[in-house]
Amino acid sequence: MFEKSLYDLIRGLRNHKGNEKEYIQNCLKECRSEIKSQDMDVKATALLKIIYLEMNGHDMSWASFHVLEVMSSPKYHQKRVGYLGAVQSFKTDTEVLMLATNLLKKDLSASSPIVISLPIAALPHIITPSLALSVLADLLPRLSHSHSAIRKKTIVTLYRLALVYPETLRAAWPKIKERLMDKHEDPSVTAAIVNVVCELGWRRPQDFLPLAPRLFELLVDGGNNWMAIKLIKLFATLTPLEPRLVRKLLPPLTDLIRTTPAMSLLYECINGIIQGGILGDSEDDGREEIASLCVSKLRGMITFNGDANLKYVALLAFNRIVVTHPFLVAQQEDVIMECIDSEDITIRIKALDLVQGMVSSDNLVSIVSRLMRQLKTSTNPNNDQLDDLSTDSSEEMGAERRSRKRDEAPPLPEDYTIDVIGRILKMCSQNNYSSVVDFDWYIDVLTQLIRIAPASRKEVDSDGMALGPKSTTADISESIGNELRNVAVKVKAVRAAAVRAAELIIAKLSMETTSHQVISGSLKPVAWIAGEYANLLSNPSDTLNHLLQLIPRIRPSEVLATCLQASMKLFALIAGNDQTYWTAERKSMVSLLMARVIHTYEPLVLHPSLEVQERAVEFTELLKLTAEAASAQASSTDELEQDPPLLLTQAIPSLFQGWELNSVAVGAQLNVPMPEGLDLDEPIHPNLSSLLAQADSLMLPIQEDDEFSAYYNEKAAPTSISSEPAINRLRDAPETTSGSYQQATEDSYLDADIIARRKAERAERNRDDPFYIGDLGSPSRSQGTSTPIHNILQNENGPDLDIDSIPIMKLDLGAISSSGVGGAPGTPQRSKAPKSRPQIVVAADETLVGSRPSTPRTGSQHDSDADPSSASAKSRAARKLKQSLLQVDSSHLRNLSLEASHSEDSGGGALPHEKLAETDAEMAKAMKEVQRLRLEMQRANERIHVAQGVPTEGVVVKSKKKKEGKKTKSKSKSEEDGPGAGEDEKEKKVVKKKKKKKAEADATEGGGEGGPVGGEGEGEGEAVITIKKKEKEKVKKKKPKRIIQLGDEDDAGAGARAEAGEP
Repeated sequence: MFEKSLYDLIRGLRNHKGNEKEYIQNCLKECRSEIKSQDMDVKATALLKIIYLEMNGHDMSWASFHVLEVMSSPKYHQKRVGYLGAVQSFKTDTEVLMLATNLLKKDLSASSPIVISLPIAALPHIITPSLALSVLADLLPRLSHSHSAIRKKTIVTLYRLALVYPETLRAAWPKIKERLMDKHEDPSVTAAIVNVVCELGWRRPQDFLPLAPRLFELLVDGGNNWMAIKLIKLFATLTPLEPRLVRKLLPPLTDLIRTTPAMSLLYECINGIIQGGILGDSEDDGREEIASLCVSKLRGMITFNGDANLKYVALLAFNRIVVTHPFLVAQQEDVIMECIDSEDITIRIKALDLVQGMVSSDNLVSIVSRLMRQLKTSTNPNNDQLDDLSTDSSEEMGAERRSRKRDEAPPLPEDYTIDVIGRILKMCSQNNYSSVVDFDWYIDVLTQLIRIAPASRKEVDSDGMALGPKSTTADISESIGNELRNVAVKVKAVRAAAVRAAELIIAKLSMETTSHQVISGSLKPVAWIAGEYANLLSNPSDTLNHLLQLIPRIRPSEVLATCLQASMKLFALIAGNDQTYWTAERKSMVSLLMARVIHTYEPLVLHPSLEVQERAVEFTELLKLTAEAASAQASSTDELEQDPPLLLTQAIPSLFQGWELNSVAVGAQLNVPMPEGLDLDEPIHPNLSSLLAQADSLMLPIQEDDEFSAYYNEKAAPTSISSEPAINRLRDAPETTSGSYQQATEDSYLDADIIARRKAERAERNRDDPFYIGDLGSPSRSQGTSTPIHNILQNENGPDLDIDSIPIMKLDLGAISSSGVGGAPGTPQRSKAPKSRPQIVVAADETLVGSRPSTPRTGSQHDSDADPSSASAKSRAARKLKQSLLQVDSSHLRNLSLEASHSEDSGGGALPHEKLAETDAEMAKAMKEVQRLRLEMQRANERIHVAQGVPTEGVVVKSKKKKEGKKTKSKSKSEEDGPGAGEDEKEKKVVKKKKKKKAEADATEGGGEGGPVGGEGEGEGEAVITIKKKEKEKVKKKKPKRIIQLGDEDDAGAGARAEAGEP
């Protein structure tokens, strides 16, 4: 009477803020006692409160049986609460779920639509394979219900049953198809069927091709946007199977794209056109028209009101259209580039995907410049310095700097920064650097990327070995260094610039890491460049000094081994010059340098890495021998000139002299054929030692025309500089000029020292060019270099410019015309083909005949036939397709054919639920047969008893044995009753006659009629034995007695019980 309602519970929770846990525990105790009440209203109210608490995270599995009780209530408002509790608490492994089967079947067969809706809505949440098989027969008739809401809910529920029990589709598909083909069906039911068909269509689209006419009719005349979206998705899976659908679908889809105001339907139309292959690769005018229409609509979606969702889906569609129509997407470069600077990281990534596919030599510089500016502004290393300076400066300057810091872009996530850098490397290096026009610019970009790249996250143990698997994003700076090394190896024209960049990177790393370990992964490839091309270094001594400072602070063993090799190469270049005399200054300098190198190498002799240890030991011992030889060699004097030690000028440099290293393709080694009969364990020659001894005395003939040696050792002839007039060069210049990177935007993504160096190099390169106008403070002006016009201006006007004093020069173009430029009037001018710009040669990867093409240098991708990667990608895709939105494995529906059921039925088979019904019918028939045989046996037993004198009305049988005294008393009493009863007592233990006279009279009549029991048994009547209790009890305490009556009723169960009580 005073129970809390749900509203009281919610109100109490709000009033007990801060003490909710204790209040909820008290409420749970009350609910546990209330739910055990016999009053169904109280039980339902308690269950409703438990459901609310379960939604707040409290377990209610203990109340599953009470939920079943409320579900069985005849009142709808209580039954509804019970089904809600079942949806919330029942799982597939709930024990009481099997007890709910009959209740669900009963409610599915109810007459009220609102009652039928309850089990239909609850089944998708609690369905199991066994439960689906049980309720399928009761659920299928609901597809023909008079209410459209019941039909709609039934269709959706059948799909959920099919995910658990696939045979549901074969049983339900004929009726679902009938509902779909009915043109007078309710639109909500049709929309539900279309949803189910769409979900099934992408798994087995061939089963739904016969429905294409009806589906097309619904697409044209439906008028429902959501149903149209589903139909477009379904047709996208059907068009690859039936290409003729493309021409049929183009007019309605084009009309929808042009007229619909719904952005969702617009995108789905475009997406369906792309996925269905309607755009295709053909040059059909209709397809080109709809492709242009799709691109224009997608552009509008990007610029529409700044909606981030529309931008994202539009970029998704652009990424698919760019495969078939890249020229149309390239025309939208302005809006796509705006998305790169979006605040949403996901939009930036999708824009990068799109930009990466549409990059070319014309737009590479602009795209990379924009990405570089984005990276530099988000990772500005001077922010902290500005804060420190603001504390020392005036308050106004500090406020200005703080406001400037607020206006700056927030820092980008590290993963996004790594992704952008990787995409820049991939865009520039694709197709063997075919899009890069200016490699000097690319080298400066790589230098800037190394400075702004995130620090390495690779963990290294105490032995210098990497811990854990190597991640592709673990050290992006190493990838940048590898790119710089590839440019130095493959592009000889800019090798000197790449070496200078490596020199600057090493110097910067040495200055930045004076007190802590080196964490940049770019040091390994950069050190390799400095050592391999040491002759191109501007200052090898400083570079060697920086490397010797870095070696003690390097932890990774691979980087350390590379730096040891590079520093030794630099030492050989610096100290191995045999053209200078062995003076005292040189001797002291080389001795000090060797001592420093030995001091750096000696701690690494005991390094845990064998590679580092081997190189340190070899170089240390070699340098010690060289130091002894240098100290023993006397220095040159004015009277006697001494040569440096041969160990210093011949032995050590010869270790690093040989053929030039070229780039080798990744798959080259795989194409090396295995020679027949090769045995690696067999010695190359039995007398190998003698052959090696004789090799020293052999003198090989010198080949004068050795093309191989000339290719690797001889320098190419210098290109002659043309001395023709500049007017000819202007006349022959191509009309179209490529965009230059030398713009003001270069200052926004390159550091000041890089920009200053580039300007100095450009001024030095154009110092003698009369058409180059340099800055007033440039070195060319300071050195006095000037053009003739400049000299005239200076001589005639002085420091101040006087326009009137500028001399007038006559420009005679006749000579040029007579030489063939202009030609005689009236003669047709033959336009010369424009001279092509000399392109920089990029060396291809060396490989064997038949090997695979070289792979990009940005990652560790291998050939396309790498089984593990492709297999893992396929397995991941399969797992992704396996899980539906309901988190149920639906992959088994691929192998379920909806048309197979008809052939199986014609062959005598049946659906599982039909087989179950047949089995139940056969079981009922068998039970009736067993009952009939049991009754026949009972009648035969009765005939035997009648023949022995047992009365037909029954006898009284005591349930317990009596004591001995009582037995004798009853025996004497039976003897007085007659001899016939005594014979019966001998066969049965204790039998007492009741109503002796009546029984004897009946027995006499039975004997006269010749066995009435047997006669009736042969007729239509059936014997039934009924049990009765005596109405009165005797004075003495006795057990109740049973009366066994032989009658003609049809009760087989009672006959079996009587038969068990007889001897």
